[in-house]
Amino acid sequence: MLKQHRKLSMSIRRTIENNEEAGIRPSKTYQSFVAAAGGHRELNFIEKDMRNYITREVRNVSEQEDAKEFGRAAFEYFEDVISFDTTYNTNRYNLVCGSFVGVNHHGQSTLLGCSLMKNEEIESFKWLFQCWLHCMGENAPKGFLTDQCASMKKALEACMPTTVHRWCIWHIMKKIPSKLNGYKGHADIEQEMSQVVWNSHSKDSFDNFHTVIPCATKSSIEAQFQDAYTHAKFREVQAQLRGKANCITRLKNSSLGYSVYEVGEQVSSSIFNKFVVTYNSVAAEVKCQCLLFESRGILCRHALSVLSFEQVSQVSPRYILERWSKKVKRRHTHIKSSHDEPLMEPRSKRFDQLVFRSQNICEFASESEELTAILHRAYDNVMAEMESLKAKRKGTYKPV
Repeated sequence: MLKQHRKLSMSIRRTIENNEEAGIRPSKTYQSFVAAAGGHRELNFIEKDMRNYITREVRNVSEQEDAKEFGRAAFEYFEDVISFDTTYNTNRYNLVCGSFVGVNHHGQSTLLGCSLMKNEEIESFKWLFQCWLHCMGENAPKGFLTDQCASMKKALEACMPTTVHRWCIWHIMKKIPSKLNGYKGHADIEQEMSQVVWNSHSKDSFDNFHTVIPCATKSSIEAQFQDAYTHAKFREVQAQLRGKANCITRLKNSSLGYSVYEVGEQVSSSIFNKFVVTYNSVAAEVKCQCLLFESRGILCRHALSVLSFEQVSQVSPRYILERWSKKVKRRHTHIKSSHDEPLMEPRSKRFDQLVFRSQNICEFASESEELTAILHRAYDNVMAEMESLKAKRKGTYKPV
């Protein structure tokens, strides 16, 4: 079929728009047209025409605006720590692909922006970070994770002077195999090093590392976290609650509601790690030397042991972070996108109204050949009348 003979009628376009809004795949939509027409040869368009229409008219550039708005709204909630990565930087255009990634309330990665760069020079990163900050409302994150790229480091110092910059532990650990391959038993060494890096809480535990063996236990605080947190984060809290079984809590001193505890955690039959935990009963504030809450946003087993010792049944709201909550309504999940409303310009509205009203007539006429013939004659008469009116108004007629 020649391209100049291919055309999408108003009826076809409206069906495509409605199906796209409903989330029906373009291939399914096209197959429905083929089935209704009785075969591919009966259609005066091909699937490529339909897909081009969806890309050009239905989705258009509004999807770019949707992406910006979703990313900006998500950043409002997950702006505390951002990871920027250019690891995957090869493509046929030789461009560097960079991604800005945060962590949502499920503990999952969420994309907050991406870029394509010609090179990884300082000025390029400066331009990129400035553009990204502008898109995010000029709000710099509290923390920024990157690989060990000197150009990124200098660009961040210039663009986000108040942001804490740290190297990504994943990139550091990724280098371990290449550094240890020359040693006998390097696989065992790698595994041990990984355990030490990810599970040590102090210098002593780093020097004398042993794997903690958790035991099942119950806590009066568990229901509070269960009600508030997403499943992924609640499972992390449960691991800490189970770890209480390995902890022995001793009161060192107390004065005017401020208490200092020593929590001994048994990590083997003969070794105990000791942590200092402070508790302010007036402010309902607990703080542990291991700083798990400060680093991962959940209370550690040592702090939970002290709360249990103090017979606290509910933790302070400050320790139930909103970013892990499953109940809070977040703006980025309720943004109205360009697909939330159909394309209802005046002509489309009139078309839909006509189609809706004509359905009953067509259904009634299809009962017999005689009724169908009557409707065909009526259509011919109406069409002739409309064409006559259109011809008379040709000088002033402007389609809407």
